[in-house]
Amino acid sequence: MLGFTVITIDVSAVNIALPSIRESLDGGMAGLQWVVDAYTLMFAALMLSAGAIADRAGARRAYAWGVALFTLASLGCALAPGIGVLVAARVAQGGAAAVVMPASLALIRQAHEDSRERARAIALWTVGGSVAMAAGPVLGGLLTESAGWRAVFLLNLPVGAVILGLLTRVPRSPRRPAALDGFGQLTAVLALAGLAVAVIEGGHLGWTSLPVLGAGALAVVSGFVFRVVESRHRQPMIPPALLRERRVAVPLAVGFAVNAAFYGGIFLLGLYYQQLRGMSATAAGLMFVPMSAVVTATNLVSPRLAERFGRRSVIVIGQLVFTAAMLVMLPLAGDTPVWLVLVLLLPLSMGGAVAVPALTALLIDAVPAERAGTASGLLNSLRQLGGALAVALFGSLLAGSDGGFSLPGMRVGLLAVAALLLVTAGMSRVLLTRD
Repeated sequence: MLGFTVITIDVSAVNIALPSIRESLDGGMAGLQWVVDAYTLMFAALMLSAGAIADRAGARRAYAWGVALFTLASLGCALAPGIGVLVAARVAQGGAAAVVMPASLALIRQAHEDSRERARAIALWTVGGSVAMAAGPVLGGLLTESAGWRAVFLLNLPVGAVILGLLTRVPRSPRRPAALDGFGQLTAVLALAGLAVAVIEGGHLGWTSLPVLGAGALAVVSGFVFRVVESRHRQPMIPPALLRERRVAVPLAVGFAVNAAFYGGIFLLGLYYQQLRGMSATAAGLMFVPMSAVVTATNLVSPRLAERFGRRSVIVIGQLVFTAAMLVMLPLAGDTPVWLVLVLLLPLSMGGAVAVPALTALLIDAVPAERAGTASGLLNSLRQLGGALAVALFGSLLAGSDGGFSLPGMRVGLLAVAALLLVTAGMSRVLLTRD
């Protein structure tokens, strides 16, 4: 849970520090988007192989490697002299986080054989990530205003040391055979990078500009090559049999949509509070305190709701709540009363916290133990990809012609994510069997 917390808090805490990073390193909106997406895209791309690494090396060893690299990369972020170095260090952070995520879930699978105990353990694991995502802006705001944005990254150093110390008390994990496909992994990275460049730079350079068209072509070609390579590999990173199982395919789609809503919402609100309303970093961070409390409480009751009403119902309801969250934020403006803003954010606090524990437990139970690392890696890859593309979309839409915050652009992005959530909620209702 500590590992999941520290790799998640880096996303939400950095969002609040973005205006300060922009002033310090002279980066525009595209630079800020890359500070966020360099992390999440590498996280998403390498997650495909990270599950196999966790299986082959053993969950405990892979977890230790990931935490150590993440801690060193955090130091690189804190010492970055320019936006380019910061983005490069964020890439290293994302790669390390990709190893930590599936290894942490595999450790839970190793420690809890009983499905009910495992579901509760996963719920506690999810609490760490959800609280980090919601409370990160508070911490990020306090650190940025009191000690500067570099302190957000320096905080990871003592936490990493504590994790590695505690890990010495964890039993060794068994190693399992799992194939690594280097060429397939390369094409996956190129496809996601090309897609991100097209979405991020399209809003700034123009959708018909040569760099954007080239990035789009790279994404399409690399994606096609990835599919061909995986279809011919003896042990592909994404086994086709997994994707044919509804209890796997649906959680993957839902995870993508839920993270798009949550990551996109956090990114949007961090800029809304500071750029449109003129709040300080600390004040903007404190606006997330009620959200953090609601996320924590909802995460804790989610497993009990799933036991009582069934996982399918909980997953569908969580997505509908998230859809409502996107819609109720449409009226937000620069003069919206603060108390009303806090009320309107309640659905954003609850949707993912209801759905994620249930869909994660559903996925883990749907696969054999030897595929736990691969399946969890695939789920979190799709979740990170959803968040990265949402940040790219919102960033492209939020930048007005004068460089300010665009309310019409914000509303277009919210409607797009709401439509996606309605589609995946319908898929969950139709394709998942009642439990």
